[in-house]
Amino acid sequence: MPWQYRICPRTLHFKEPAGTSRGVYTTRDVWYIVLFNRTKRCFGVGECAPLPDLSCDAGPDYEKRLDEVCQTFVKSGDIHSVPEDCPSMRFGLETALLHARAESVRFFRTPFSRGSEDLAINGLVWMGDRDTMKARIETKLAQGFRCIKCKIGGIDFESELELLASIRERFPDPAELELRLDANGAFSVEEAPARLEALAKFAPHSIEQPIRQGQWEAMAELCRTSPIPIALDEELINVPKVRKADLMDCIRPQYLVLKPSLHGGLRGCEQWMDQAASHECGCWVTSALESNIGLNAIAQWCGTKHWDLAQGLGTGQLFTDNCEIMPLRLQGSGLHCDPEAPEPDLLAWLGINTPLF
Repeated sequence: MPWQYRICPRTLHFKEPAGTSRGVYTTRDVWYIVLFNRTKRCFGVGECAPLPDLSCDAGPDYEKRLDEVCQTFVKSGDIHSVPEDCPSMRFGLETALLHARAESVRFFRTPFSRGSEDLAINGLVWMGDRDTMKARIETKLAQGFRCIKCKIGGIDFESELELLASIRERFPDPAELELRLDANGAFSVEEAPARLEALAKFAPHSIEQPIRQGQWEAMAELCRTSPIPIALDEELINVPKVRKADLMDCIRPQYLVLKPSLHGGLRGCEQWMDQAASHECGCWVTSALESNIGLNAIAQWCGTKHWDLAQGLGTGQLFTDNCEIMPLRLQGSGLHCDPEAPEPDLLAWLGINTPLF
């Protein structure tokens, strides 16, 4: 049994409440997996970060199930032993393996990991009251972002339209400022067409998940008739490999928004990318409120791809108690991997003081 493991639970605290149409997050429970191999004298850290009421593997017995999954993995040594309905656990194990094998948090040798190319990202504006959202928008614009993603569906719709109108008054050319919207399933099937028509006047690039997931026929009709390109997000949760083509054939979305912690880990997202390519559908990758350890893992993987679109990878500034020793930082409107940053001591950060080897 070459691999052994430890599970390190943490509760992270948001700097500001993170509001979505599903509610407001103030804390975030995550579990870090430390995989280690005494023979090879290597270790890797991966982050398991299920979202309550959204992740298919979230629940009160999460840590118990994670321990069972890790036991099965170390006995078999096969990442495919992790069930499809445990995406956040699969992501944690996948990325811990990548870390251990590379012996670096820079998993791959890429222009991104060497610091010569940055990943273009969008600036995320969380839901809040009108004044708060307006201030957040101003902050993102001042930081230099030219792709803004606004969460909508959390305040009254007319106020949201006024906020979007104020953005377009300053930046009327969509080529100068790309505007993405994320409804998180906030619209009913009945009201969605009229709301999409109202939003279309602001020339948004796309809107994520206008209605809740699981309504394939209704979503297919919206994708066919909407004046705004539609991106699927929550719709992709817990869809097994054998049903992915069925979903794409039925709904025919314009974009997929891929989140490894929600959509089957890195392997599951690769499967969705294959489906997107075969259905002439665009896609980009988004983090799902992971700490900097998970964010770095997604960014290193993204660095192996060739993207035409800005990614939704955040900037590592969500939590008061984040892992600040990772090599990522915001540079203009891009995510930069600092080639001069030392290899982080993740074991010390996790409070592991006894030797693994």
